[in-house]
Amino acid sequence: MANTGDRFERAVSIMARLRAPGGCPWDREQTFDTIKPFTLEETYEVIEAIDNRDWDELKGELGDLLLQILFYSEMAQEEGHFSIDDVLDRLSAKLINRHPHVFGDVKADTSSEVVKNWEAIKAEEKKLRQSTNGEAGKAAPKSILSGISRNMPALMEALKISSKVAQVGFEWPEIGGLFEKLTEETNELRENLSEIPPPGPQPPNRGVASSGKQPIPDALREKLEDEVGDLFFVVVNIARYLSIDPESALRKTNAKFRRRFQWLEERLRERGKDLSDSDLEEMETLWQASKQEERR
Repeated sequence: MANTGDRFERAVSIMARLRAPGGCPWDREQTFDTIKPFTLEETYEVIEAIDNRDWDELKGELGDLLLQILFYSEMAQEEGHFSIDDVLDRLSAKLINRHPHVFGDVKADTSSEVVKNWEAIKAEEKKLRQSTNGEAGKAAPKSILSGISRNMPALMEALKISSKVAQVGFEWPEIGGLFEKLTEETNELRENLSEIPPPGPQPPNRGVASSGKQPIPDALREKLEDEVGDLFFVVVNIARYLSIDPESALRKTNAKFRRRFQWLEERLRERGKDLSDSDLEEMETLWQASKQEERR
């Protein structure tokens, strides 16, 4: 029976064969940029399988995610940048270097101590890379936020930003302060809403005909967007304070809403109706019934 190394080598060789002359036309045409969207898609499919605790599906999705790594590594080797061996060497070295409490003599008994050591080691690694690349004489970025990508999903970016600043003490001493901030931001949004021309805020489908968008002045719309963003940021901080991943929490809420609304639709179909035949009162009654059904 093949061991793990043999299985990995087989996957690497299959990827190389697909990219080689006479291989798959589609695979041979791909570039780093064309593969990027698939990487993001596969990542979300992995997350969905985890949320569903679908272990058989997760097995396949992790394979698809690993395929992305093999694909990038094969293309990089073709261009003379690096190989999958370099990727594995870098990973192993990083795991050992960043866990001196496991592979060395550093003491770290709690997760917070591990994170503190991790950040210090990353900072040293960055200095070493700058020195190796001849950048020692350049002024290093002073912001602790400089290493956080602006291209990740906004909820994830907000979580990483708030976590970073919390590590240096820019933090609410207790969670009550966060709820006070939430109330403050809610009130500021309400104040800006009062500036919307009569009849005031309306559901989008009741806005201006053909556009679905309310006639809100651009300056006010920008202020509203700013305040809504502030609300999101505070909620992300509440989630972080409670050690809850906001992305996962929102995905679960989305799934819950889908489940309940689809139950509502099914009950309407049983009555010989669809959504256009129903009104808000009936839908709200069914919505509450769907919640009761889940509690049984």
